[in-house]
Amino acid sequence: MKTYNIYICGVGGQGIIKTSIVMGEAAMKIGKSVVMSEIHGMAQRGGVVSTELRIGQSHSPLIGDGEADLILAFEPLEALRSIEKISEDGCVVTNTAPIMPFNINDSDNKYPKMDTILKELESRSGNMYALNALEIAKKAGHILSLNMVMLGGAAAVPNFPIDRTELKESMKDNLPDKSLEINNNAFDYGFNIVNSK
Repeated sequence: MKTYNIYICGVGGQGIIKTSIVMGEAAMKIGKSVVMSEIHGMAQRGGVVSTELRIGQSHSPLIGDGEADLILAFEPLEALRSIEKISEDGCVVTNTAPIMPFNINDSDNKYPKMDTILKELESRSGNMYALNALEIAKKAGHILSLNMVMLGGAAAVPNFPIDRTELKESMKDNLPDKSLEINNNAFDYGFNIVNSK
């Protein structure tokens, strides 16, 4: 089986690493090899956080430019910054709710218009899915379920290598019992939105 490369990016506090763990453990439970790396950046100050997850045979955890089968972006500007990673037929799933990076707040640079970001992403990937994960998480019951909205969206893209039932089992193993219903709802919302596009 070809290695499936997932590049996950966003800012600190969005649950990116937890999402990677849920994916990685789900893949391992069905016998797939998994290699993962994480870059925490300045997570405490809203800095960039990214993880690279390679499912299948791989000797390096790093995903080169043009190698990502999926970019899962919890923050839209981070999707744009990582777009060089996307493979020719790769997918992008991006949240459209921006979090203003501290370095933009402290400079004269303006955050790009959302239309501009989405048009650029579409020009680089024929499989681009955009959803307001923050609003969907609120609808599911809590803003902290945003990462499970994004995980559900990822699970719905063509050729994603882990079935959603396996992901939900991994969610059960890795998330608090008290938040499981909200997180399951969030996952289903994200899955259904991407699946319907």
